Amino acid sequence: MHKSFGPKVVFDGLTLGVRPQETLTVIGGSGTGKSVLLKSLIGLVHPESGRIDFKGQDITYFSEQQFLEVRRHVAYVFQGAALFDSLTVGENIAYPLREHFPEMEREELADRVARTLKLVNLPGIEAMRPADLSGGMKKRVGLARAITTQPEVILWDEPTTGLDPISTRIIEDLILRMKAELGCTSIVITHDMPSAFYVSDRIALLANRKIVQVGTVAEMQASRNSEVRAFLDARLPRTESRGVVA
Repeated sequence: MHKSFGPKVVFDGLTLGVRPQETLTVIGGSGTGKSVLLKSLIGLVHPESGRIDFKGQDITYFSEQQFLEVRRHVAYVFQGAALFDSLTVGENIAYPLREHFPEMEREELADRVARTLKLVNLPGIEAMRPADLSGGMKKRVGLARAITTQPEVILWDEPTTGLDPISTRIIEDLILRMKAELGCTSIVITHDMPSAFYVSDRIALLANRKIVQVGTVAEMQASRNSEVRAFLDARLPRTESRGVVA
């Protein structure tokens, strides 16, 4: 895939494969295009050339109408939760259901919202407003809204940024739970290496407009690729960066 914004080249021959039901974390420095990569997968950004295959179909240049069907299967968990302040928690979670399944009866919709809130360990808060929630709770409500359509793929944009250690672990455990209970494939964007090591089946490093290495947690920790080493050594204590994770 190739992508530019004016004179700035973001991707120059980027290639990446994601396996069904795996959690793949994409790491890389600020401004390397990690969020652009996620947005490309659901049609919010379009590459100049290349292709994006989903379930054996080239979706790269789908129309907005065609992407509506893709978005039934691929959910996006935004970095800031992106909740509608004017709506209650229940109305926020119900929003994609109303968009994608307008024929859904009110009782079924309310039941789906309640079950989804229970899945993210926030039962019974449908009447609350986003302003009444902590940062960690907002992240979980954002996740609930993303998974209420029962997607096959979840895209996580910096899911633990700005959270305290307890809220961070809750979100990490939810990423693992989505895989275990729903069979979801997850693509996670993060700078948080302990979190990446905890949730990932594989990790990919994005640098110099390409994916420079993909591997398991152990393979990436032991990597001798100079770009991988420089990234990990800059973000972890020396013992962790050399493969000993507390």
